Amino acid sequence: MSQAPPGAGQLNALPDHSPRVRGAVSELRRRAEAEPGQRWPQPLSDAFLLRFLRARDFHLDLAWRLLKNYQKWRIECPEISADLQPSSVLGLLQAGYHGVLRSRDPHGSKVLIYRIGQWDPSLFTVYDVFRVSLITSELIVKETETQRNGVKAIFDLQGWRFSHAFQISPAVAKKIAAVLTVYMHGNNYLQSLTEHFPVSILPQEYGGEEVSIEELAKEWTDFIMASSDYLQSISLAAEE
Repeated sequence: MSQAPPGAGQLNALPDHSPRVRGAVSELRRRAEAEPGQRWPQPLSDAFLLRFLRARDFHLDLAWRLLKNYQKWRIECPEISADLQPSSVLGLLQAGYHGVLRSRDPHGSKVLIYRIGQWDPSLFTVYDVFRVSLITSELIVKETETQRNGVKAIFDLQGWRFSHAFQISPAVAKKIAAVLTVYMHGNNYLQSLTEHFPVSILPQEYGGEEVSIEELAKEWTDFIMASSDYLQSISLAAEE
């Protein structure tokens, strides 16, 4: 049975300096430091460990499992995780493949958009595509609200071709499945999207009232490029 302190779900509302929160962080760090032969992708700081505790409502066993899975995936997938420099995927970003909405959904989740048609498989591999996802994940998971409320992703499959599917081998699909769950919408995606997201936060191309997806993609590309030093620092940690 998962070990959780009394009222664990309520800990997400407490400030970082709360004695109960600090106690949970200390216990998670103790487990990590006691694990033999582990190489952690990042230093076991309070901020780093809080990501996993908040994501699992401070259930220690679940947070510990999530931390170990994160570490295992980062080490076993160097094709994606060893080099998180934005320059490695700049062309894909500049093509408008990926954007992040300015506003969260009503549940407080960050909302990401991926446009498959903007990915040219002759220029970028599937590993480049999922490196973009990992870069975004590493940046938005620093936000407290994202740690608490997670993310949702919109996958625009217009322009999907056989050349895209050809790159996703069984081995790649297994690695993807370990970290990503995908929900698809039907052809009438404008209606289905507005059933899940308010029109006020969606870009114009998806039936919303926000700026265009092109502008959102440029904004997020600029943010990723401005975060290059941080991404380099956690790339180096993964390679050690």
